[in-house]
Amino acid sequence: MDIHHQLADLRAFMQATFAALATWFDQPPALLDYVPADQGWSGREILTHVGLTNHYLLILIEKGTAKALHNSRGLELAAELAAQPLNPSRLAPIGLLHAFPWLRPAHMEPRDFPTPLPQVRQQLRNQLVQALACLDRLPDGQGVLYQTTMTVNGLGKLNVYEYLYFLAQHAQRHLLQLAENATEFAALAASEK
Repeated sequence: MDIHHQLADLRAFMQATFAALATWFDQPPALLDYVPADQGWSGREILTHVGLTNHYLLILIEKGTAKALHNSRGLELAAELAAQPLNPSRLAPIGLLHAFPWLRPAHMEPRDFPTPLPQVRQQLRNQLVQALACLDRLPDGQGVLYQTTMTVNGLGKLNVYEYLYFLAQHAQRHLLQLAENATEFAALAASEK
C-alpha cells in the first residue's frame, strides 16, 4: 500500500476513534459517574484521562512534525520511505485493554484534574483538529523523517505517523474500558430490578 493510502487510513482511524469518544458525552450521568467494582475510573475520569494524555502526546507530535519537515530538506523521500515503511500493526496492542501492564505518569491521572465534561468534549474536538493538521502538514511521507522514543510497552523509536496511531490506539483502549464500565453498570442495574 502506498503512503497516501496509509495516511488516508490513519486519518479515517483517527476520525472514527474521536467520533466514538464523542458518543460517550451523551450518555446518562449515572453511567458516566459509575465507578466499576475494581475501583477503576468512571467514564467521566476515562474521558478526562484521554484528553490529558492527548495533550502531552500532541506536544511531541507538533514538535516531531516541525522537525520532520525540517529534516525533509535535501532528502530523497522515496528512499527514506522504502527504508522506513509504516507498520501500524506494531501499535495494535496499545488499543487493547489489559494487553500489558501500563504505568502512566501521575500528571495523567484524571482524579487529580476534575474537568467539566463540556470542556473535555471541546478539548477532544480541538485535539482531533490539531492531530489532523499535523497529518496535513506531512502529506507525502515526511512524518517518517523524525523519531522520538516511546517507552510504553517497549515500543522504542516511533515516527510522527506512529505517534498519531499511538494517540488513536490509546483512545481505542479507553473506549474498551468505557464499554466494560457500561456492561457492568447495565448488569448491576438489571440485578437491582
